[in-house]
Amino acid sequence: MPATDSSDRLRSTMSLVLLACMPGVLTLLWQHGWGMLFNLVLCAGSALASEAISLKLQQRPVRSSLNDGSALVSACLLAVALPAYAPWWVPVIASASAIALGKQLYGGVGRNPFNPAMLGYAVVLLTFAQSMTQWPGVQLLDLASSLHYVFAWSGTEQPDAWAQATVLDALRNNRSLTLDELFASHPGFGHFGGQGSEWANLAFLLGGLLLLQRKVFTWHAPVGLLASLFVMSLVFWNGSGSDSNGSPLLHLLSGSTMLAAFFIATEPVSGPKSAQARLMFGIGIGVLIYLIRTWGSYPDGTAFAVLLMNLCVPALERWAERRQAVPS
Repeated sequence: MPATDSSDRLRSTMSLVLLACMPGVLTLLWQHGWGMLFNLVLCAGSALASEAISLKLQQRPVRSSLNDGSALVSACLLAVALPAYAPWWVPVIASASAIALGKQLYGGVGRNPFNPAMLGYAVVLLTFAQSMTQWPGVQLLDLASSLHYVFAWSGTEQPDAWAQATVLDALRNNRSLTLDELFASHPGFGHFGGQGSEWANLAFLLGGLLLLQRKVFTWHAPVGLLASLFVMSLVFWNGSGSDSNGSPLLHLLSGSTMLAAFFIATEPVSGPKSAQARLMFGIGIGVLIYLIRTWGSYPDGTAFAVLLMNLCVPALERWAERRQAVPS
């Protein structure tokens, strides 16, 4: 009976997380159309297939584990994090790696030391670097063109009209234009951040607040991440000159910031259990995201920031225990 209750709670939580993802998913579907839909279908299919195969090889029950919804949550997070119109093998390999290497390798749900979705993302980022730089602008392609770019076997180059550097990549590589000139000339810039990503970030913020209100997680990790990213970008913000690293608002509304804060840093298994450790966990992710965005080799850095902080979880837990043991 307790095992059944635990399975029901897990299924209910995963369903709520998927529901909270819907504002962000619908925003990205509105922006990218078929490309985002293909990402969702390929990631979900690959995640479920990888889960079923892994469970079968371990001679464990397949149906009950597939029904808990955890594989679909990882697939959904990967689908919205990957570039729309990426070649089909990118979402397939990302999801398969997330489930097989990030989850089932360690014994399944509840035992993974790393965030499965971010592990899958890191695998394809390191393996298919060129495909992971082809980010479309905010416009739709018809079904025939979408099928051509997603399912073509040979490396088909994306049209210059929509394949472009992200806002964070343009900012990091800028050497001559002021920030105002970048906003005016680069098609990817919107009012405060990325043209499409600022709306997607607000949508994921809305979904994250729903999960916070329903007490799916506590405030510590998301507030720690957003606060540290805000402080870092404020401290190193040097106005709108050509060497500017971007304003705090730009960093909060660009890339995968809100997705990272409310849906990735709050993953309960690979993150800390105590409140103080969760706060420091979020702060560490926010600091690393800014450092990687500004001076690293990757324009966003969420996956590597999360995975690096996953390694620090045991140390954070010990630090929190010592803090609690010290009499006030």
